[in-house]
Amino acid sequence: MREEVIAVHRFLHVCPLYQMSECVSVMLLFCFVLLFAEALGAKEDRAHCKMLGSTESPLLSKEGDFTIGGAFSIHTEISKPSLSFTDMPQQLKCSRMNLREFHFAQTMIFAIEEINNSSSLLPNISLGYKVFDSCGSTLPATRAVMSLMNGEERSLGKTCSFQSSVHAIVGASESSSTIAILQVSGIFQIPVISHFATCACLSNRKEYPSFFRTIPSDYYQSRALAKLVKHFGWMWVGAVRSENDYGNEGMATFISAATQEGVCIEYSEAISRNDPSEKVARVVRIIRHGTAKVLVAFLAQNDLNILLEEAVKQNVTGLQWVGSESWITAGHIASKRYAAILTGSLGFTIRKSKIAGLQEFLFQFWEESFGCSFNPSMHGQIQCSGSERLDDINNPFTDVSELRITNNVYKAVYAVAYALHDAFKCDENAGEMNQSCKWKDPLKPKQVVENLQRVNFTLPSGERVYFNENGDPRATYELVNWQKNQAGDTVFVAVGSYDASLPNGKQFTMNGINIIWADGSFERPQSVCSESCLPGFRQAMIKGKPICCFSCIACAAGEISDSNNSVECSLCSLEYWSNEDHSKCVPKVIEFLSYGETMGALLATLSLFGASLTLVVLYIFFRFRHTPLVRANNSELSFLLLLSLTLCFLCSLTFIGRPSEWSCMLRHTAFGITFALCMSCILAKTVAVVFAFRNRRPASTLPQCSAPLQKTGVLSCTSLQVLVCVLWLTLAPPYPYRNTAHATDRIILECDLGSPVGFWAVLGYVGLLAVLCFILAFLARKLPDNFNEAKFITFSLLIFCAVWLTFIPAYVSSPGKFTVAVEIFAILASSFGLLFCIYAPKCYILLLKPERNTKKHMMGRSQLK
Repeated sequence: MREEVIAVHRFLHVCPLYQMSECVSVMLLFCFVLLFAEALGAKEDRAHCKMLGSTESPLLSKEGDFTIGGAFSIHTEISKPSLSFTDMPQQLKCSRMNLREFHFAQTMIFAIEEINNSSSLLPNISLGYKVFDSCGSTLPATRAVMSLMNGEERSLGKTCSFQSSVHAIVGASESSSTIAILQVSGIFQIPVISHFATCACLSNRKEYPSFFRTIPSDYYQSRALAKLVKHFGWMWVGAVRSENDYGNEGMATFISAATQEGVCIEYSEAISRNDPSEKVARVVRIIRHGTAKVLVAFLAQNDLNILLEEAVKQNVTGLQWVGSESWITAGHIASKRYAAILTGSLGFTIRKSKIAGLQEFLFQFWEESFGCSFNPSMHGQIQCSGSERLDDINNPFTDVSELRITNNVYKAVYAVAYALHDAFKCDENAGEMNQSCKWKDPLKPKQVVENLQRVNFTLPSGERVYFNENGDPRATYELVNWQKNQAGDTVFVAVGSYDASLPNGKQFTMNGINIIWADGSFERPQSVCSESCLPGFRQAMIKGKPICCFSCIACAAGEISDSNNSVECSLCSLEYWSNEDHSKCVPKVIEFLSYGETMGALLATLSLFGASLTLVVLYIFFRFRHTPLVRANNSELSFLLLLSLTLCFLCSLTFIGRPSEWSCMLRHTAFGITFALCMSCILAKTVAVVFAFRNRRPASTLPQCSAPLQKTGVLSCTSLQVLVCVLWLTLAPPYPYRNTAHATDRIILECDLGSPVGFWAVLGYVGLLAVLCFILAFLARKLPDNFNEAKFITFSLLIFCAVWLTFIPAYVSSPGKFTVAVEIFAILASSFGLLFCIYAPKCYILLLKPERNTKKHMMGRSQLK
């Protein structure tokens, strides 16, 4: 069995060349084999199980009734031994001390000493500790947890205790190292409380039932970073992450959340501190040549260090860095060496707190602070004089101004203490003068896990500590900004906050403090793949490009976009239209034939001119009413016809102006009745001419029809039209109508006919009278007379019919207000045709040729015949 143990021991040293999960699986499999061997009676061999991983002594330790283990990355570099596979590999060595992690370890010790001195928390129980160096790597972390569990140094002893030497483990600082620890400790249900492991994967209670942490999960931080990027309008960002569980899980969650927020990732690169320099240089070149002005860095501190060194070499400046909590408040990174690169960095971190007495406790380790030694053994090492003043220096170890992660270590230790306090039922003796905790049976790790899940206490600072069902604390963050103080040093200024427990829309808030950006100014940088589309434009996807890369296309007519970067244009409602910029819906132009426009004014002028001219003719006829010419043309009918023509000219005015209920009803009925009256008068005159010339008695050359009969005919024909109009107005009268179908960009305000049948009946009746007049006048055109009125009536009605026959197709096809204009034109044209053709020759004789206005001259042709 000893040979098998040595073989696995060698494999443990070779393990950096393999996947960590494989290493752990081999070791655990071997342990299970030994346990199975014990069940078969091979008790002698089971002693060798304890040597697996027991390869080192704790860096810091103290005995106590119950022991808390600690795993911190006190060193950041690990040696890579040569592997000959013939000799025993050299033991792995860690180097390059990390004062910040040593600060965490001392904080753990400080909390334990504070609890031991407490009379109310675990009053008669002392806590011990064992602190191991995990070197920021999974293999040393595995070795550390094996050493914590075994409780002895590396040996081949014959005794093996299956009771863990620690009851809880605080650590580690990296998610990958914490997972490696859990893969071993989780089998024995030893609780692990991490102060800095944020991987969302650790919230999986099925895989890690004994894990707790005092820092929120990256599930919340990644979403907070996505909201932060969206809040500042950075839709085009680059991303770099650590190539481990922390970086991969955190960045995957960020990319998913950012995509939901509409943010695009130009590139996403991964690095590790163990990567060759060529790979790191390639990643930095990608960052330098990228078009994104914002870089989201989900990196562990050690990985960020090598990235920044290469960024300094390639002079990468001008980027707005957005960092994760692992480095955003790391004081040693905020040095002048990286100031040009990281100025104005933003990121979420844990709220800082104060721990009374911690600074004094840390001052005893002043040697590391000054970098000196009382026994220098290396060339160039500084001899300590013993007269240095600790309050003159400031380094990550003694600095207590930014107690964020440090406070998480403090909370983790107190959580274990309260869990033990509850497990021993110390509160049952709370009424006694001297409190004490009683326990008989050995405390099992499972009991500690169960009590950790239930802890709920408040620290002296007022902070409440508890865990949810996944072992996570409440997710609250501060948004910090890297700014310069008056001395030129970088300080972390809280400019906002994020509380995941609040409803959406209220989680992220800014406190109003000005932010310093990457260029050192107060002007926020822009990071977009495409410039914003202004209002009036919409985004159009570019084939083969992410959704954040787009072209801007103007909205179509009738559509608007009222904000920047609109994905689509909105259609205006029915009575609205887009303005010239397509940025706002404005009421559509109301279109109707008005007096204020040129066409309306011209038609109104022609209408008034026609009416005035008709009245002038009426006056002329009235003045010469006793002359043969006027008497021969039936003066009463002539006066009535002139009056009806005046009304025909004036009725066209009802078609001009904004349509209303009364104007819509009046315009067509007035038109129908006045023209019916006009045609009735012409019809009566034509009938009178025909009958007059059909009478063969010589004594009655110019006889006239009976006046009552003519009046009755005019009244009857007009009354029939009035009846049609009354029925139309009663059953389905015309009404104002907002026509939005004919034109998309305007509303045509028109009169709806109400009943098309009524309209065409009125128009048809006028047409019927006109046709009858035309036929009769045409038949009488060759009757003997020096002044045969039938000829002029025939010609006037020819014009009248031509106008109205042309009107029908023009009326149907004319758009908008031109429909009304066509109708007015037809009224005016036909009215002028009647006026000029019938009365112009008469006025010519009355005014210019009075010698022809005699009875003899008018009867001359008849007598010659």
